[in-house]
Order: sequence, then C-alpha cells, then structure tokens
Amino acid sequence: MQVSLIDFKVQDGMILNGFITSNNNNKILIATHGMSSNCFKEREKVIASKCVENGIDFLGYNNRGSELVKYTKKIIDEKEEQNLGGTTYEDVIEGYFDIKGAILKAVELGYEEIYLQGHSLGATKTVYTYNKLKEENSELLKYIKGIILLSLIDIPRAIKVYSKEKFEEYFKFAEDKEKEKSLYELMPYKAFIHPISVKTYLRYTKYCKEIDFAKYSENNDFEVLNNISTPLFMRWGNVNEMIEQNAKDLCKLLKNQVKNDNKNINFIDGANHGYTGKEEILAEEILKFISNN
Repeated sequence: MQVSLIDFKVQDGMILNGFITSNNNNKILIATHGMSSNCFKEREKVIASKCVENGIDFLGYNNRGSELVKYTKKIIDEKEEQNLGGTTYEDVIEGYFDIKGAILKAVELGYEEIYLQGHSLGATKTVYTYNKLKEENSELLKYIKGIILLSLIDIPRAIKVYSKEKFEEYFKFAEDKEKEKSLYELMPYKAFIHPISVKTYLRYTKYCKEIDFAKYSENNDFEVLNNISTPLFMRWGNVNEMIEQNAKDLCKLLKNQVKNDNKNINFIDGANHGYTGKEEILAEEILKFISNN
C-alpha cells in the first residue's frame, strides 16, 4: 500500500490538498470533513486503514472549510488569488465544487466505484452535492455506489438552539451588516460555537433553503434524503451529539421516513459527535455496509 499527499484543482479554481491510499483497487471512499476540521483526524486514519484492509482505497482531503480561519488559494486563468476561508468564512454551497472535484480526481485516477462519506457539515455538503449532480443528470452518478452520512445535523436549527432567546438579536445584527456590505465582519462571539462571519451566518440562517433539509424537529417528509437512490448509511453518537432528539428516537424516525431500499440507519452507543474512542466500531460498520452493497 502506498500513501501519498495529493493536490487537485476544482471547477472554480480552488486548490485542495489531502492524502490518498493506493493499492491498485477500483473502489475508493472519499471523505469530506466537517466544521473547523481536517482530513488527518484519528477517525479518518482509522477508516482509511480499515478500507485498505478490505480492498478499498481512501481519499481524505481538506475542503475549503477546513480549520477555523485560513487563506484559500484559487488559480483562475493562470493567475493566483488568495481569499479568507476556513469554517469562519466558508459558503457551504461551494462544498459542491470540492466534492465534485474530488470525484473527478478519483475518476481521473481510474476508480470505478466511489463511496462518498461526509461528517457533520461535510454530510450536509455531501447530500447537497449528490442532489445537485442528480439535477444536472451528471455522468458522475454512475460511479457513486454509496452515501455515508456521519452525524448529519440540522444546521439552521442548531444555530437557533445555540442562540436561544438571542437569535433575533444576532440575526438583526447580521442583516444590518449585510446592508452595510460588511459580510466579512465577525458575528458577536456568542452567536455560534466558534467564530463565524456575517456571510457564513447568513448562509446558515437567511439563505439556507438549499441546505435546510434535515428538519428533525418538524413534520418533514425528508424529500431530499429520499432523493438518494444509492445505498445510504447514516450514523450518530448519543453523547454530546449535535441533535436535540434522543439518538435512538431520531434513528427510529428516519428508519420510518427514509424510503431507501438499501438504508442502514443507527447510532453508536457511547460515541460523541466526533466518534472519539469509537473510531474502530464506526469503521467496521462502514466497511460492513460497503461489503453488503
């Protein structure tokens, strides 16, 4: 097995990097991390190792929302530009370019079967991207053999819950800054669990229609999740997980509401939002799902 660092350019010119395991397999799992994270977490390392043991390569990459704040690099018409990026400044909708770019890179490298995995906000990006590819009737869909969603959260609802009675105050602050064209100004420090720009905050609250599909607390037919026709794997933890519901109850709800014939929905007892200390169990369940599909 060979592990190599990898760089690739996506459709809008963004340069992304990460690592890839290569063992002459035709299957690969592409992992998209969540907020303020990166592709070198213990969870990704364990899943990558388990994949390799089972004849599946692994591509972990740092998307444009990696870490809290960083400069992102784009190359457009051979000219390089830098912008503020990271979780604080990202636009979640642009995750489409990142995931599509990773898929294109895998296809370029000769992979014929691709499994898309997303964690937390990475899961939101994965669902959005898959549905976008369906809207486009993309040729890339034929390569996607499974969707793996880890701790998919209801991000618009999560922000309201975290803000509690101050949500309207924070929302007005954001709208006022928008009128002033101060989108890169930071929100008040208690507006979210980490620093967040006005631009990003408004995407999660005001301009969130395209990502507002995990409405676990509402009467929801889960149309977007039900649009996933490939085998679907979903997991949560039940300790300090970023959901309002009891994990067992949430899984019961989704088992009833998600109509996918090849769904595998459950929680891992004792796991937190990042699956700390439960990485091996998670990896084994993911690989069992892949082998059964």
